[in-house]
Amino acid sequence: MEGKMIGPGPYRATKLWNETIKLFRGGMPLKRHWAYFRSYDNSFTGSEAVDWLHELLKRNHNFGPEVSRYQTLQLLRKFMKNHVVEDVKGRYGKEDFEDSGQVYRFPPTSPLKPLPQRTPVSENCDLPRLIRWDDYEELPQPEKIPMKSLILNSETWNKRHSIAIGEVHECKIIRRSDITPKQVDQIWKKMTIAQYVASYPPHTTTHHGLALVGHAVCVCVCVCVCVCVCCFSFYNRFSLQRVLGLKTMDGVLDPKHVNAKHIIHNVFSVNKTGIVIVKNKAEDMPYWVLSAMKCLANWPNGRETKQPMYPGFERDVLRTVAEYFQRLKEPLLTFQLYEVFVNILSLLQKKDVAAEALQVCSLLLPPANRRRLQLLLRLMARVCQNPALPPLNDAIATRTLMVQTFSRCILGSAEEVDLDELLATKLVTFMMEHHDSVLRVPSNLHRHVDDHLSHLRRVQIKYAGADTDASLMSPSYCRKISRAEFEEQRVSSSQGPMQELLEGLIADTELSAKDKRKRLKQFQKSYPEIYRRRFPTAESKAAVLPEKAPRLKPQLMLLTLKKPFQPFQRSWSFRT
Repeated sequence: MEGKMIGPGPYRATKLWNETIKLFRGGMPLKRHWAYFRSYDNSFTGSEAVDWLHELLKRNHNFGPEVSRYQTLQLLRKFMKNHVVEDVKGRYGKEDFEDSGQVYRFPPTSPLKPLPQRTPVSENCDLPRLIRWDDYEELPQPEKIPMKSLILNSETWNKRHSIAIGEVHECKIIRRSDITPKQVDQIWKKMTIAQYVASYPPHTTTHHGLALVGHAVCVCVCVCVCVCVCCFSFYNRFSLQRVLGLKTMDGVLDPKHVNAKHIIHNVFSVNKTGIVIVKNKAEDMPYWVLSAMKCLANWPNGRETKQPMYPGFERDVLRTVAEYFQRLKEPLLTFQLYEVFVNILSLLQKKDVAAEALQVCSLLLPPANRRRLQLLLRLMARVCQNPALPPLNDAIATRTLMVQTFSRCILGSAEEVDLDELLATKLVTFMMEHHDSVLRVPSNLHRHVDDHLSHLRRVQIKYAGADTDASLMSPSYCRKISRAEFEEQRVSSSQGPMQELLEGLIADTELSAKDKRKRLKQFQKSYPEIYRRRFPTAESKAAVLPEKAPRLKPQLMLLTLKKPFQPFQRSWSFRT
């Protein structure tokens, strides 16, 4: 009875709590036990509950094999305080659950935590305005160069007949107003959290617009350094919302708890090894804590000659570091981001996806917390991998000791009834094993933000009636269609201009009948369906193009010779 996998979504910790209670009540074996000079049916002892629930949690994909027996006992004590279980006398709340032969039972109903009903969060962010046709200062444009109408001869026809023709609308060159620092912060925030900002391929483009006017093709050439609206594709690679696979971040992350300045500081203010540099020294860790962490991380080379050396010295150093982190007011991942990191637990089976999600989430931390987290995870990894370090505990392995000591210092919720120990153990174990990658700044995030900001400052071509800007539109999603629908859309979108082209050829009075038949024949070869619909019968074609008159062959005239034919006569002899 392993239960179902709780995927990412709002209030995942609450859903895990309720799912664990359902599994425990539905699968725990109940027997008759003797206590207080009488027997109790449908009951179980404390040791039986710890054994059964421990095996269940280790097999459950939501928790994993890292769960210890002590953590299972702590969970049962939380169950006892929340009246999920009670002793046979009906006592709960203040009574501790004991891993012994004491007898417990389930109450008639175990309380499940209700999921909060939360209204969607609407954030009024100060982002750059959409470009409109009448917005901003218009750049000076060069004088229009008069262009001569292009005669539609056979050469230009061969170049033109396969292009879908559309009329070029009026266009002008415009530019945006200056971007404020507040808008820059909001762009960093949006690109980190949600699927919002678009990216583009920056390049110099040359636009050639072709329009059919009567029989002539007018060419409009606009050359400038710009980005076409049609060239945009929505950028969401480093989007936290996209990585978690959520349609909305409501109930998972409140944008009010995200500070854009923290993201920018975590990206730019780092040293050569990637550790965040805190500008305010009062927010940094004390010198004695850094010295103790350096001593353990570089053991035995980290020991200073002035430090006293005695048996158990390394254990006292670890205890000093642990006491500092355990006295912090809140975990390093903060209470506000608790739901976000709990949702990442469902992605740990895919290491690359989980590492990418942690890269983005850790950018949301205050710089001081991110610095402490980086140094602590590096310390934990080095201590576990150092064979020269003496055992730090006689009963627990070093790796298990490090996770149990610092897991609650890294992840925790404001409510004690949640599955803090179990969830924190699983997440901290993954972060410790992959500390080099999970706290790394996403490689392309900085570049994509710079590209987007340069696009917002770039001069652009704007067409009349196109008042929407793809760079600031809400994301659109593709819908899978059948091949028949695709063919229908492809034909319907291209046949309109071709039908107009055919009618233009038919109505052209300046083309000779010979040239017109030649063009129609070439059109029939390229677009037989359109031609067949226009001329379904020979009579319809004859009504537009009269049959050419039959050509009379000239009569064969006999060749007249100046002199009548005479037989050959030898005028002299070749004989000697």
